[in-house]
Amino acid sequence: MARVLLLNGPNLNLLGSREPGVYGADTLESIEKRAAELAREAGHELVAFQSNAEAELIGRIHGAAAAGISFLIFNPAALTHTSIALRDALLAVRLPFVEVHLSNTHAREPFRRHSYFSDIAAGVITGLGAFGYELAVRAAVRHLAKPS
Repeated sequence: MARVLLLNGPNLNLLGSREPGVYGADTLESIEKRAAELAREAGHELVAFQSNAEAELIGRIHGAAAAGISFLIFNPAALTHTSIALRDALLAVRLPFVEVHLSNTHAREPFRRHSYFSDIAAGVITGLGAFGYELAVRAAVRHLAKPS
């Protein structure tokens, strides 16, 4: 059994009420619950954390190894387009991860088309709403099944 960390960035705590036309009607709690169920069905544990503070997200990434985390599912939200510090944290811990976005960032404002994470991620899932998290769990399970 491996531990997977589902890490969500700023404003995702408002899912379900925040711009449902863009982000869907699912709450973060329902997304986390479904992701945890899928991980459990595959024999893994998923722990979830959301913060509106960049420093707290960095702290969770830094502490991932000590917490026994083997894989990260990460929706950096707006920090996708601005945070070199989060990028550096991921590079420092060398934790494999999938980047997830609810909306299709490439079909939105031009500033949302750049990600500081996509080029270092194992994969990127964008524009599939809450279903993208389910796919990210499946990708994590597949990655964890690979021989080291």
